Amino acid sequence: MQTIISMKWGTRYGPEFVNRLNKSIKKHTKRQTQLICFTDNFSGIDNQVICYPLPSINLPKAISDTPWRKLSIWQYPLNNLKGDILFLDLDLVITGNIDRFFDFKPGKYCVIENWTQIGQNIGNTSCFRFPIGKYNFIFDQFQNEPKKIWKKYHIEQIYISHKIKEQVFWPSAWCKSFKHNLLPKWPLRIWKPAELPLETSIVAFTGKPDPDDVIKGIWPVKKYQFYKKFYKKLKTPKWVIENWL
Repeated sequence: MQTIISMKWGTRYGPEFVNRLNKSIKKHTKRQTQLICFTDNFSGIDNQVICYPLPSINLPKAISDTPWRKLSIWQYPLNNLKGDILFLDLDLVITGNIDRFFDFKPGKYCVIENWTQIGQNIGNTSCFRFPIGKYNFIFDQFQNEPKKIWKKYHIEQIYISHKIKEQVFWPSAWCKSFKHNLLPKWPLRIWKPAELPLETSIVAFTGKPDPDDVIKGIWPVKKYQFYKKFYKKLKTPKWVIENWL
């Protein structure tokens, strides 16, 4: 049994994100695979998804709703989970087979090389795999000095990358960023949709737009940044619709 975990808290992502992820996992795996969702609200999530309460973690209030909460899954024990576990964010689109993410470098911490920090040895935790219990010091050290570590590293994935010296990056073709890798540059993106590479299995939608936004053909901007509407344009790719809805 392959195990994939994800997390949902707060109100940004509804249960439909969990259900879509589960449906997509079934579509893009050939082996028996289960999805476990750690969440503060079980309502609306399909019965096929195994739901557990959010793991406990001591977080400064200022970062209680940020990705720092993801550090809670590094604790040991974690709901009796064992072996290599794949973590996926809710706002990514699976576009190809993901069984290979369990075969690649077993027993290692494997993660995306962050697209905006190439060559700096920083991972992007939209998609990563780790062996349960091997790196529980990631959680333990943070719990001892949460504010100090937060102030030093600012972003949880930088903290992890600095602590796990033997981290391994996925092959670059496997995971792409919609915004940083696939979206055509201005002004081409006005009429040309983002193209999906053949070897890509994961497309991450960091920040905005979300997959739902892309399907609607919009790129939301904050009210005080209204001027960005002039260049934040996009066309909806068919592959997003085919793999998200």
